[in-house]
Amino acid sequence: MRTSSLSGYIKRYYFRFTGYSYANMGRLFLRLFIGIMLMQFGVRQISNFDILKEVFPGVIGMTSHATLIVMICIEIVCSTFIMFGFLTRLMIIPPFVSMVLAEYYILHDYVAEKAYLLDWQQIGYVPVLFMGIYFFLLLVGPGKISVDYFLSLHIIHTENKSEGELEEV
Repeated sequence: MRTSSLSGYIKRYYFRFTGYSYANMGRLFLRLFIGIMLMQFGVRQISNFDILKEVFPGVIGMTSHATLIVMICIEIVCSTFIMFGFLTRLMIIPPFVSMVLAEYYILHDYVAEKAYLLDWQQIGYVPVLFMGIYFFLLLVGPGKISVDYFLSLHIIHTENKSEGELEEV
């Protein structure tokens, strides 16, 4: 008798801890995490603007000053939108592209020193980590704890449609 109650107890709590999915909470955490991580780059660039405007690399024919302003806007505006989950998939594209360009410039500087000798402690891995998280969020979307989801619900209800027509956001 005691063995069966212990077995039932273990099964019940095993399924509680492994069977439940917290996908929407996970997406919220990932959006907040990646938004804060990107925003801190923008805040640092604002605080060191006078120094960085001279040494920041120019991209796509822009001056270093203009490139720095564009990057700060991408890092502050896009990360804010991503954290709130508003226009998430659209707002992921500019930081994703900026991380591709950052990785290009990091590897471009290491051409003489053989880029394949980069180890995990060097800065070359940071853009790749950002790109991986952005790509994941681009695929799965913002989740149900987002402005995008609530706006989708509002639009569906104003058009007198059922929530069944709204797929996973």
